Amino acid sequence: MRGTGSLVLLLAVVAAAAAPSRPASAQCRLCGTPSTVPAATAASDDIQLDIDTSLNFDRLILAGGGPGEAVLRPDGSGAGTGSIASIGPRAVVATVVVHGQPGRVLRIDVARRIDLFSLAGTRLSFDQVTTDAADLPRLDDAGNLTFHVGGRLRFMGSEDGDYRGDLPITVEYQ
Repeated sequence: MRGTGSLVLLLAVVAAAAAPSRPASAQCRLCGTPSTVPAATAASDDIQLDIDTSLNFDRLILAGGGPGEAVLRPDGSGAGTGSIASIGPRAVVATVVVHGQPGRVLRIDVARRIDLFSLAGTRLSFDQVTTDAADLPRLDDAGNLTFHVGGRLRFMGSEDGDYRGDLPITVEYQ
């Protein structure tokens, strides 16, 4: 058995739905009876996306030459097929946290396939990207939503090294 180098997938995030800024309002203290109640403001349409953990296949343990596949599911379970005997013990799925307006329904788009590249120029395919987000994801009462991302890494048998790629994620209000 031999192990390949770490296979790492870093996530780049694209967040949509930024609201135009609103001019600040002030109360005229000379125009009438002052009030201590804050002026009503429109709710912000900003969405913030944070990557708590990046998807990382750690090391793949090979049982021989030839193609294979490594799968990490959003629940953290994994499996190897073909020439891949096992996935390293430190493999982790990506954890994405969304912050925004409490109770709002979201639309989450994640690319279903990307290519990963090593410094030597070799390429791996990462596809069958899945999440554990609900079909109609909604921010909780605190305005937060956490979901996980996994997928399949296809290995042809001659690749060795560290691989990296960007997985676009778009989140916007419905």
